[in-house]
Amino acid sequence: MVRGNLLEEPVDAIVNAANGHLAHGGGVAGIIARAAGPALQAESDRVLTMKGPFPSGSAILTGAGKLPFKGVIHAVGPRQGEGEEEEKLAQALAAAFAIAREQGWESVSLPAVSAGIFAVPAAVCARAYVKAARAAGLSKVRLCLRDQPIIDAVLGELKR
Repeated sequence: MVRGNLLEEPVDAIVNAANGHLAHGGGVAGIIARAAGPALQAESDRVLTMKGPFPSGSAILTGAGKLPFKGVIHAVGPRQGEGEEEEKLAQALAAAFAIAREQGWESVSLPAVSAGIFAVPAAVCARAYVKAARAAGLSKVRLCLRDQPIIDAVLGELKR
């Protein structure tokens, strides 16, 4: 776990906290899309047109546009209230890590998926992050966080 800027992480790929329509307008997704340039959203739109909306628990790979990564993996985390949030979040992250392994990448960094505008409680997110990271099968998984409540929740989960 690190406190930092996801866009400056020393990894092969970053994970985006995405919605099922791959509309990268707000939160972490908006920051990533603006830094990547229009190519990321254009590719996301093409994928959505071909495959339709993605359910919670899935992950989708796109190029990274202007970003210095080999790709951006969009993890579709759940929104609070849709049910089975912890399981769906762990599933989305496991799917993201599987994509990285399939690409031959060894390192990824991820933000606080579902903890922001999707409002899943920090404790639920922390359990899912730790569970998924421990089973990732990658050389390096970096959880890149900014907000103290989620940092505290992850630290608490790591102590268990």
